[in-house]
Amino acid sequence: MNSESGAADNPPPAFSAQDMAALALLSPGTLPLPPADASNQFADNPQAATLGKQLFSDTSFSGPLLDSDNDGSAGSLGRVGETGKVACASCHLPSGGFSDTRSFQRQISLGAGWGRRRAPSLLDVGQARLLMWDGRRDALYNQPFGPIESVVEMNSSRLFAAEQIFHTYKDEYEALFGAMPALDDSSQFPALSAQLTGCQPLNRTSPSPKCDGTFHGIPGDQAEFDGMSPANQLAVTRVIVNAGKALGAYERTLSCGSSPFDAWMHGDSTALSWAAQRGAQLFVSKGACASCHSGPFMSDQKFHNVGLRPQVVQQAFTDSDDVGAAGGIAEAIADPLNTRGEFSDGSDGRLPDAVTSEMTGAFRTPILRCVDQRPTFMHTGQVPTLSAVVGFFNRAGDATGYPGASELHQLSLTSREQSDLVAFLKSLSPPASNGG
Repeated sequence: MNSESGAADNPPPAFSAQDMAALALLSPGTLPLPPADASNQFADNPQAATLGKQLFSDTSFSGPLLDSDNDGSAGSLGRVGETGKVACASCHLPSGGFSDTRSFQRQISLGAGWGRRRAPSLLDVGQARLLMWDGRRDALYNQPFGPIESVVEMNSSRLFAAEQIFHTYKDEYEALFGAMPALDDSSQFPALSAQLTGCQPLNRTSPSPKCDGTFHGIPGDQAEFDGMSPANQLAVTRVIVNAGKALGAYERTLSCGSSPFDAWMHGDSTALSWAAQRGAQLFVSKGACASCHSGPFMSDQKFHNVGLRPQVVQQAFTDSDDVGAAGGIAEAIADPLNTRGEFSDGSDGRLPDAVTSEMTGAFRTPILRCVDQRPTFMHTGQVPTLSAVVGFFNRAGDATGYPGASELHQLSLTSREQSDLVAFLKSLSPPASNGG
């Protein structure tokens, strides 16, 4: 029996049969494993996951730090001009629920420079089919190309990353994927260093990068893979695709795990406070949260416009006119690395055929398991607390100032009901994170 006693400000929860049926959909007896990934034949290969875990924490793929906020302080990864400082784990910290709990103000991430959006948690990312806040990647294997080739993340190139894999992980790679190309043959593959890849700082204190399109090895730059033959360009891309498949195998092992909410749903009447129980009831009824935060991981994995007006982010810029999935899905459809292309091991229909008007200003519904471990909320991190998130949805978001049309309507929740919803959201994390 729950030891709490009823009072005007703490009444016992009341559930209808319909409420309990809806809650049961959020908490099956066993949380499902990630669904099969047709695009990656190594998705559930333990040997691939072991290599992926090594790659995830390896900083050697990254080029020079660019932004002057890389000043050697605790929130930065080093100083302007330094190389070998950025890894996947730099912005998806295992100790922070695979979110960015490092960067200043914990909103957007500081890699080589400042990104535009908050680094999402990777816990249970294996449940997703379309990735990133805007869906611009449709597989875990092609997602790493973004950070590698972004001047604000690793500021590197696929050629340099492939050469680093050759030098450091050749045996492990070949045991999984077969022989690597002769990336130590400079007559075929120009020998890059961390200072000869990506963009370069103009000087040690300037935040303005120099991108002159020479000797970078990024497809689409003026160097066009530095004059490599088409066959060798393809071979380099294949190395990074396979590295992405190993990273994907590792990331599919990351999970929040079961929570006090699950324990309560399966018979432990003391696992949740009355406030959290009342919040659970609101979640599937008056709060209407489960209409988008559905299923065992509390995300429909779709894209929704919630009327978030751009605000100044990181005391640096206003992320205005971000069209979200309308731009991201278009990128994914056009991407030669997508799951319909030659680098995929199979297509399962996850990629939409076209962009629709509803995608304008829409962003992916985040998973809510382990949500209270996240440092900030929404795609820009501009909402600081779970209480503020609930307040945002209660008032139906912002009235104006964002692309597209908001889907929200006012909920008219009382202060106690909002507090109860926060208590429920906090009950979705295990007592100690299982995500390491």
